[in-house]
Amino acid sequence: MNTYQRLNNLIGWVTFALATLVYFMTLEPTASWWDCGEYISTAFKLQVGHPPGAPLFQIIGRFFTEFVGSDLSKVAMMINAMSALSSGLTIMFLFWSITMLAKKVVAPDGDYSRANIISILGSGFIGAMAYAFTDSFWFSAVEGEVYAMSSFFTALVFWAILRWEVEADKPHSLRWLVLIAYLMGLSIGVHLLNLLAIPAIVYVYYYKKFSYSPKGFVLTGIFSILILAVIMYGIIPDIVNLFGRVELFFVNSLGLPFNSGTVFFALSIILMIVSGLLFTQKGDKYRLFFYIAGSVFLFTILLGADSTGSFLIRLAMVAGLVACVRFTYNKRHILNAIILGFTFILIGYSSFLLLIIRANANTPINENAPTDAIGLLSYLNREQYGTWPLFSGQYYNAPVIDYKDGTPVYQKSKADGKYVIVDDRKQTEAVYDPRFTTIFPRMWSNQKPSHIRAYQSWGEIKGVPIQVTTPDGKTETRIRPTFGENLRFFFSYQVGNMYLRYFMWNFVGRQNDIQNMGGIEDGNWLSGINFVDDSRLGNQDKLPEHRQNPARNKFYFLPLLLGLIGLYYHVVKSGRDSFVVFLMFIMTGLAIIIYLNQTPYQPRERDYAYAGSFYAFAIWIGFGVAAIASFLKKFINPTIAGVVALVISLSVPSILLSEGYDDHNRAGKTAARDFAFNYLNSCAKDAVLFTNGDNDTFPLWYAQEVENYRTDIRVVNYMLAGGEWYIHQMMRKVYNSDPLPLTLSYDEYDKGHNDVVIVSDYNGKGPLVNLKDLVKFLRTPEARRDMGGSSFPVIPTRKVRIMVDTNALKASGMVPKEMYGRLLPYIDLKIKRDYIYKNDLMFLDLLATNDWKRPIYLATPSSMNALFENFDQYTHLEGIVYKFLPVKATNYVSSMGGVSVDNSYNILMNQCPAWGNLEKPEVVVDRESNRNSIIPKQSFMRLAQGLISMGRKADAIKALDRCFELFPNKKIPYDKYVIPMAEQYFQAGASDKGYKLSLELLKIFTDDIKYFLSMEPQFTEQYTDQLQEDVMLLETLSQLGTRYGSKELTTAVDKARSEIQLLVK
Repeated sequence: MNTYQRLNNLIGWVTFALATLVYFMTLEPTASWWDCGEYISTAFKLQVGHPPGAPLFQIIGRFFTEFVGSDLSKVAMMINAMSALSSGLTIMFLFWSITMLAKKVVAPDGDYSRANIISILGSGFIGAMAYAFTDSFWFSAVEGEVYAMSSFFTALVFWAILRWEVEADKPHSLRWLVLIAYLMGLSIGVHLLNLLAIPAIVYVYYYKKFSYSPKGFVLTGIFSILILAVIMYGIIPDIVNLFGRVELFFVNSLGLPFNSGTVFFALSIILMIVSGLLFTQKGDKYRLFFYIAGSVFLFTILLGADSTGSFLIRLAMVAGLVACVRFTYNKRHILNAIILGFTFILIGYSSFLLLIIRANANTPINENAPTDAIGLLSYLNREQYGTWPLFSGQYYNAPVIDYKDGTPVYQKSKADGKYVIVDDRKQTEAVYDPRFTTIFPRMWSNQKPSHIRAYQSWGEIKGVPIQVTTPDGKTETRIRPTFGENLRFFFSYQVGNMYLRYFMWNFVGRQNDIQNMGGIEDGNWLSGINFVDDSRLGNQDKLPEHRQNPARNKFYFLPLLLGLIGLYYHVVKSGRDSFVVFLMFIMTGLAIIIYLNQTPYQPRERDYAYAGSFYAFAIWIGFGVAAIASFLKKFINPTIAGVVALVISLSVPSILLSEGYDDHNRAGKTAARDFAFNYLNSCAKDAVLFTNGDNDTFPLWYAQEVENYRTDIRVVNYMLAGGEWYIHQMMRKVYNSDPLPLTLSYDEYDKGHNDVVIVSDYNGKGPLVNLKDLVKFLRTPEARRDMGGSSFPVIPTRKVRIMVDTNALKASGMVPKEMYGRLLPYIDLKIKRDYIYKNDLMFLDLLATNDWKRPIYLATPSSMNALFENFDQYTHLEGIVYKFLPVKATNYVSSMGGVSVDNSYNILMNQCPAWGNLEKPEVVVDRESNRNSIIPKQSFMRLAQGLISMGRKADAIKALDRCFELFPNKKIPYDKYVIPMAEQYFQAGASDKGYKLSLELLKIFTDDIKYFLSMEPQFTEQYTDQLQEDVMLLETLSQLGTRYGSKELTTAVDKARSEIQLLVK
């Protein structure tokens, strides 16, 4: 036993060391795409990130950043290293979890023979190392995101319950359960995924403490879900809700000062806990104290009700708690354990106090500004992201027949000395035609036309025709999906495409890292076994070189097969333990699918969310070693059998590592950071830059917040500006950036003020209205109109004018000299929509008030097309952003504006030296860097066109050369959007370069056509549109050769056509 224990400890640390070494070797050296820049920024300065927050991640991340010294460029690497260490620890605890489970099967009688030790430790090693190199887990291990640390808490909690099982009959074994409760509370401050381990934990307890019975088994399942629900819907949001409700009661109803209710509720919790612990440990002399403190606490629970139904639920909850106390009166150790568990969950959960503290400090990043319990509840409930139906609700085309009132929003009013309603939310929640509602609705979103098209495609909807009356009184027929079609979408898209496809990525292989949008071309699973892959995806032997993606990983089913062998062995040998692992597998996989009820198509692949499910399957991969060893023992020496099983099974982590290393290797890649710097480099001093999404915002936050780069620029995320809290932050000076110049006041942007502004062209054909006067008009009582029983601010015209002091603008240096002759004395804009939101109003206010004093840029001018007609005609590309100027654009492209040639040339050629090292052979280009490379490539293309139009052909050639130096074909394969650049080479007189580039494009298009034609007809049909497009692109290249006198090019195209014709025949 001692030998086994020493080896178990040693090899556990070895797995940690091996996994962590690989993670450090493949670590991204700086911020990554998506949320990483935000997480790193908020951790470094303990700021408030997006809901529902990750305060513990930030606190630990801040600790790690203390080791960077004065080199701020290393901050991101240290937080990435925190993820790598968290992942390494996950692997170590997974190893120990597998060995604890395996020794119950392999050595149930305590026989730690050499053969059994090899089987047990081999199972742990293979399972742990296999999981270490799975696609989804490895992805999160090398970047500054929450999922690595969340996985660590899941592994730690599962290991802890198995440790409790070992020591359950020993004195003080309760400490393990208390530790689990504390870890659960802590994990809430990272991610809620860890809570999904609760059902598995409860069943471990049940199997250890109770004799099996069908009734007990079912009740345990119900009890486990109840515990999960209490934590997810009770403790996490409702503790905060109760703080808010008690505060409202004390301040608004009793007339007491602000924070009196908060203090009272905090004391009621503390006294209830203290009195309960004294009562359960010291005896009846503290009974009265406990009953009084408990009664007060129960009373506060009732105060949390906001409706009759809510009150009845809370009354039942109170009755249940009272019954629990009565039941445990003579079993006080149980009550003591419950109170301790609740206490330590709260202690762990208390990390969220950081958010309130820092929100009140008005940190530069302060999303949703949760300054009190009321604000924190909205933050935790992710209200800005909206809601979705779960157990019952509407189909996507359900008619709205009425509206009902929502929950009012309160805000502290120091002037009134109480909390006032700033948004009554009356008639804000839609009531749908019951004929178009269903249980378990999966096809519910009408937010985007693409959602509806995907529902119809994946659900194969034929439906049932139903007559409905439209709001204008007309009758129309709508096709209501059937429940069977609803389930078809669930199984085909939500389960099949959004879970099983990811599962197969991790344990069978992956086609590429391009996001799957349906179809066989991208993002599917791939095994490497030709007849299997060819039957699903078409002929894989003739896959063109440019489609050989680094993420094309072939595992030949080996991980899956070993896992299935281990699953079978585990079920046969230990049905109870296998059921516990199965619960982990389901709760962190299928249960998430059901809960999220995802719409098609997501902004990116979501495989990282199911890493817990893959963790559970890795346990069975480990058991595969024991299964093979058990089988071989029938024929050979048990020790040799164990060694052979281990050697055979080493193929699984080995192939996962060898196939996955290149696409998970982020060493040397600095794309997100460099792109952020170049966004900022494209802007003039003191600029205001409007961004739109995660990848043009969070990396910029990182650059400014962490590396203190270009803090004179105010980055404004247009989507976030829909919240009053964000506009309020824009009205404050941050670092070297002055507040946004706005006419409307802080209060006029507050919640409940100007949330929606009606646009009605009362002005008709009259003169345009000066935008500055219009904004001032909105401050007057005359601007409000009564509509449907509510009062709204109204803009009485669609046509607005922005005046320009051309002399002052020239003197400011904001306008390039090349544009002086085209400066306009005013700009006329037309508002397109019938109503605008707070972010639109802020933008109008900025345009009116700024008076052309601060440069205004947009990441893309198309973002304003929904608000104005022809706004892009006044935007000019400078670097990779677009400057708004009172000058009509030249080299204009619809939705993309014009080009400021001199400034763009200087920025792109001189001020943007690095683009992530993507051109270097040793740096692997990930999908997101590939996708974002379109932005600078497009900018170089438009710059070259502008230079050619000015006769600066030599400079155009330099710009094109620079583009292809940074983004070469071998690293980022060319596509049809590169054709204009080939033509630009010809136009600039570099025919040799135009010809060479055209040949590279010709090879890509020809290889694609040959590949499509090599397939069976049913697969070729799926590429019909692309096949036709490629044929047209050949014609485009032929015309290019004809137009510029390149006989070599036309000859090459003709030759390619002939080869294709032979294939067709």
